[in-house]
Amino acid sequence: MDPLERVLSIQSHVVFGYVGGKAAVFPLQCLGYDVDVVNTVHFSNHSGYGRFGGTKTTADELNAIFESLEHNELLMPTRLLTGYIPGAEALSAVEKLACKLKHSKPSLIYLLDPVMGDTGRLYVAPDVIPVYQKMLPLATIITPNWFEVELLTKTELKDMKSLHRALEILHKEYHVPHVVISSIPLKPWLASALPSTILPTKCSSSSHLLCISSSLSTSSYPNTTAPLLSTVHAQCVPLIPGYFSGVGDLFSALLLAHFHPDQTPETINTTPLSVAASLALTKTHALLLMTHGQSQALPAEERLPTDDELDQDNPLRKTRRMRGRELALVKGQNLIRGSAIAHPREMMLWDGFWDSPQTL
Repeated sequence: MDPLERVLSIQSHVVFGYVGGKAAVFPLQCLGYDVDVVNTVHFSNHSGYGRFGGTKTTADELNAIFESLEHNELLMPTRLLTGYIPGAEALSAVEKLACKLKHSKPSLIYLLDPVMGDTGRLYVAPDVIPVYQKMLPLATIITPNWFEVELLTKTELKDMKSLHRALEILHKEYHVPHVVISSIPLKPWLASALPSTILPTKCSSSSHLLCISSSLSTSSYPNTTAPLLSTVHAQCVPLIPGYFSGVGDLFSALLLAHFHPDQTPETINTTPLSVAASLALTKTHALLLMTHGQSQALPAEERLPTDDELDQDNPLRKTRRMRGRELALVKGQNLIRGSAIAHPREMMLWDGFWDSPQTL
């Protein structure tokens, strides 16, 4: 890695636990990056605990930070990472900064994680959606989840035809060169379309999640009239039981850290994005396994199952359960550095992905 590589991370901060910047900055530093941190919120803990306190950073406060950095000649990232930004006004301030950085340094690698919601539920203001759509052309890589792809493209993902359409919108209408969608529920229509090289044996929709990466080739980008020639890779990962927060933030940071577009892929079946996604997926899954194992060793009162009624009567019941599932980043730092991983979980080429699909 170039010793001059520097990341500007703009995302949430919590005092206790590992979500947002707390899940991203330490892994980036473990992998040799200097990281400059701007907090979009400053909370005691993540909202999954039910009770939390703190403040959101206003657009004026963000602009003051950005202006001071620029005036002091301290705004010099080679990579930009943005995550949770709860309101449109603050997000617009970040959009203006990203635009300025891309203009002054076209080689800037920008990973945009459009954090808006999950499993059909928004947890930001709805007016952030058009701002994110405006930001998409600035991004080198985006890492939306399944629900966020639907929000950005206004396309319900229900079959291969709609998945093709969503990727076409992201690549050709918004000019995003690299897209990674992780933690996709492996629904029957999706499982039936996967090549045997990707579909695990005895796979079921409830036991695995799918990660997809799509890279637009330089021959078709940014010429929007050319046929779409993206290279698609995918991999299934076993579902780990339990609720974990900060997983997407960790994955995005690892993906950015391992993405080296100027390196020649080792084989013709890989791309710089698929290589980075393989490493990010492998390390994230390994850290989740370690976190799960750690949570299983906790005292019984910290492993009580979710029960909304009992949790409401005794909020500490939920707190004890949640704190035992915080990502084991410090304990797993050898996994982050890769020294404890023998074989990466390789993203496999999805040959024939763009063949005409049969709508189910």
